[in-house]
Amino acid sequence: MTVVAEQIEALTTVEKLEAMEVIWESLAKNCADLPIPEWHDVILKERRELVEKGDAEYTDWAEAKKQILDRVL
Repeated sequence: MTVVAEQIEALTTVEKLEAMEVIWESLAKNCADLPIPEWHDVILKERRELVEKGDAEYTDWAEAKKQILDRVL
């Protein structure tokens, strides 16, 4: 296990979620550099089709985060 992995393992669940959010925001700022895997493209196409058919369901991001935190705390 790497030093970073050991440090992450020592974090609380809330700290891990906060770290994930920071990492995700950092990746999102530089996402043009990242290739899209084929499986991801397939999922995006399926979801676009749901939107076009009017069958997609959405959750506000703030509510989604609350639901996730409620499950893990």
